[in-house]
Amino acid sequence: MLLYHGSTKIIEKPSLSAGKKYNDYGQGFYCTKEIEVAKEWACRENSNGFVNKYRLKKSGLKVLDLQDERYSVLNWIAVLLCNRTFSLENEIATAAKEYIVNNFAVDTAPFDVVAGYRADDSYFSFARDFINNTLPLASLKKAMHLGKLGIQYVLVSEKAFAQLTFAGAEAVSRETYFPKYTARDANARTAYKEEIRRAVISKSVFVMDIIREGMKNGDPRIR
Repeated sequence: MLLYHGSTKIIEKPSLSAGKKYNDYGQGFYCTKEIEVAKEWACRENSNGFVNKYRLKKSGLKVLDLQDERYSVLNWIAVLLCNRTFSLENEIATAAKEYIVNNFAVDTAPFDVVAGYRADDSYFSFARDFINNTLPLASLKKAMHLGKLGIQYVLVSEKAFAQLTFAGAEAVSRETYFPKYTARDANARTAYKEEIRRAVISKSVFVMDIIREGMKNGDPRIR
């Protein structure tokens, strides 16, 4: 698998310990298959950067793919809630966090690589709105594709790092890619507002409905 990582520096030997513990899927090395997304990420602070290229030998690795049909967007949010800090605006949000984590969390510990949505600023705000009971589930699902960020691949074990090979780096100009980074986020937020306007609220499932009805993994109302 060919992977890319956008950064302000060249990283020939990434390490597990260098990753921040409070990222989307916990401590790890975050990559993408989309080189353009990696280039934008390299310049997200309006500075020049590098897109680092790697080859990952998947043989023998355990991969948790949150895009698999066995999982739903609620499993993704549950993992996010276990690792990221959310602003809980009311008692509903507090109850929602507890319920989602208790019923939809996925143990990532047995895996070497995790694949799933990337919670950049806009996507993170969509998830937060859902937890605060202001965004229906169907709209959340659609919102996750608005920015076209693709899927991120996160190396979360030493075994995975041992099978990662550096394949070079390419300089990236902030003049080209910082505007693209901000435009992607802005487009996602604009499309998000349009989606909210189109939502049929009376027929929508909100997080409080999930709690009241005791919905679990596999419930057709979630699918």
